[in-house]
Amino acid sequence: MKRFVFSIVSVVLVSMLAACASEKPKEIVAAPIVEAPVAAQPAVVETAPIAAPAAVVDQLNDPASILAKRSVYYPFDVFAVQDADKPLVQAHAKYLSEHSERNVRLEGNADERGSNEYNLALGQRRADGVKKMMILAGAKGSQIKTASYGEEKPKAAGHNEASWAQNRRTDIVY
Repeated sequence: MKRFVFSIVSVVLVSMLAACASEKPKEIVAAPIVEAPVAAQPAVVETAPIAAPAAVVDQLNDPASILAKRSVYYPFDVFAVQDADKPLVQAHAKYLSEHSERNVRLEGNADERGSNEYNLALGQRRADGVKKMMILAGAKGSQIKTASYGEEKPKAAGHNEASWAQNRRTDIVY
């Protein structure tokens, strides 16, 4: 009985070692049956450590990704997303549709020209326009909140066209 058990254990160990080999063996030959001493020590099989997978970088934090850009810009007194920014909005919508646990806040902004009320309404129309485009591109409406800051959160402090152009935007905040 001991011979039978030992021969089965030998075949199993040889099969396990063959399975762990880096090259596939050409032929597995069963070991000859040899009587084992009564106090035999169990065989120790060492395995190589498993390498950890490479760290996955979130696309939002990858500076080379389009998702690193988080602002949509507009001409004066316009709230429709421009053709140049549509790929950006669609990329963020795709990201949201693939990551249903993520949420975003769209913050509409305007430059300093115009009344406070007008700029708040314009900022809201800008944020709502980006939200609508994101939903059409696959994001869920429940993932997106909108807010308007009007002229209250300028990106640039100047009083010229270059500064105003930076302030007419919708920011995408995760």
